[in-house]
Amino acid sequence: MLLEWAEIPFEVVVADIEEVYPKTLSKQLVPEYIAANKALATKDKILNSDVCIIAADTIVLLNDEILGKPKDTADAIKSLEKLSGKMHEVITGVAIYYKDQMHQFSQTTKVRFHSLTKEQIEFYVTNYKPFDKAGAYAIQEWIGVIGIESIQGDFYNVMGLPVSTLVQKIKELGVI
Repeated sequence: MLLEWAEIPFEVVVADIEEVYPKTLSKQLVPEYIAANKALATKDKILNSDVCIIAADTIVLLNDEILGKPKDTADAIKSLEKLSGKMHEVITGVAIYYKDQMHQFSQTTKVRFHSLTKEQIEFYVTNYKPFDKAGAYAIQEWIGVIGIESIQGDFYNVMGLPVSTLVQKIKELGVI
C-alpha cells in the first residue's frame, strides 16, 4: 500500500525465511539483518539481476527488549500491557539489493502510548487480531487512533516502511 501511494511500481515476492538473528547482534541492527536475509532469499527467486529488491523488517524495542509478533492472544495482551503508558522505539530495517550489491539502512521512530485499560487492550486484540504485528499493534488501526499519545519521527516507519527515506535511497541508486 505504501509503495502504491508513492507510485512506485512493484511486484510482491514472498521471502519465506525464519526471522532469526545472532543473539550477540545489537538489537538496533536486528531489523536490517532480517531484511537483508529476506532480500537474499528473494534474489534467488528472481533471474534478472537488474531488478531492484526491497525488503524490510520492523521491530518494537522497549527498554532494550524486542517485542516481536505475538504467539497468541495472551502474548498480544502482555505486549500491549508493557507498552501502555510508555515510550518505545519502532525500528524498521530496509535492505535494497540492486545490481548485485546490498544497501541497507534503518530508521527509528519513538512512539508513546497513553495508559490503556485492560478493556481497551482486550477489545483491540479480540477485534483486530494483531498477531502478525511487531509489538502486537498497527498504528493505522483503532489502537493507534485511541492509544497513541505522540510520535517522534516517520509515521510510515511505524506502519512498516520509511517510504520517504526509501524513495531517496532508490533515487540515489538510479533505480527511479
